[in-house]
Amino acid sequence: MIAPFTYSALPMRVVFGPGSLAALPDEVAALGLTRVLVLCSPEQEVTGKQVADALGDRAAGVLPEARMHVPVEVARRARELAAELGADGCVAVGGGSAVGLGKAIALEHDLPVIAVPTTYAGSEMTPVWGLTEGGQKRTGRDLRVLPRSVLYDPELTLSLPAGLSATSGMNAIAHAVESLYAPDATPIVSLMAEEGTRALAAALPRVVADGGDLDARGEAQYGAWLCGAVLAATTMSLHHKLCHTLGGTLDLPHAQTHTVVLPHALAYNSPAAPDAVAALTRALGGVPDPARELWELAGRLDAPRSLRELGMAEDDVPRVAALAAERPYANPRPVTAAGVEDLLRAAWTGAPPSRSSDGHDDSQPGPVRRPSARTGSPG
Repeated sequence: MIAPFTYSALPMRVVFGPGSLAALPDEVAALGLTRVLVLCSPEQEVTGKQVADALGDRAAGVLPEARMHVPVEVARRARELAAELGADGCVAVGGGSAVGLGKAIALEHDLPVIAVPTTYAGSEMTPVWGLTEGGQKRTGRDLRVLPRSVLYDPELTLSLPAGLSATSGMNAIAHAVESLYAPDATPIVSLMAEEGTRALAAALPRVVADGGDLDARGEAQYGAWLCGAVLAATTMSLHHKLCHTLGGTLDLPHAQTHTVVLPHALAYNSPAAPDAVAALTRALGGVPDPARELWELAGRLDAPRSLRELGMAEDDVPRVAALAAERPYANPRPVTAAGVEDLLRAAWTGAPPSRSSDGHDDSQPGPVRRPSARTGSPG
């Protein structure tokens, strides 16, 4: 028997497939917009200008200043420019940083956002916003920030490097994993989470092996769409709390931090979330230990597997653990500073995740590699 549940579908339109960018002018017109500000990161400025050119007179300008974790000073600058240009909407081109900047404008000025994702972040599917000030990242939910229209064009992801493709996709899988043990999970959400995880786990190795594989890029976007949608429908738990704390406090790179933390957070919660473990076992091809498999997948993708290689100092572990445990998100297993500290120490060293009850084991740490360009923000 299926237990009673409530599921709210979010009001947004999705255009999916190669060449979807050509539909952007029609999407802008359908919303009644006449002057839209194009937002992107500095790394995506060429794509941002390409989008502005496609919009013609409807483009009010391009602001290539999006940064990860949406610092309040960047949000303030974007809001002021939108007002100065008389923009009546925004087009966010890129990953979570660009979409997050669009959400910051929408939150303050109620301007509609159209998202054109070029990564697998999933932020475009959620009404979740985040702002970082004074080393603290605040998040919230507000339907005003939910993009009205999302254009998934896998052709726009072809320039995303292998390393960023891998970590962006692992970030998306993290959304699905947490939705499976969220207190407000539903059968619909769980189906989407399992399918999203399956699609991304299958597509990412192909994307990394051949960046020009458009079919693999499309499957990864499909998975990211599903994973973002379940993040929008459920409550975040320990994994996201840890990543928000690490990002806001230490300014660690967003997607890479999710990639490192995810296997350890899942291992911590696995004893209290058997249904989630069963769903992930199916999604990952019948593996006996999904947490270990996600750690192995990151290794096969040549993605980072330790917080140390992202620049975190070992001395930061107790402070971050205390902050994360101070105001914990809803979680299937009780969150304690000691338990989180054990989890973070394993993630710091790069050790494989443990299925043991204390959240870590005595396995040898994984190899430590020098930081590279992969540790930058995905957009």
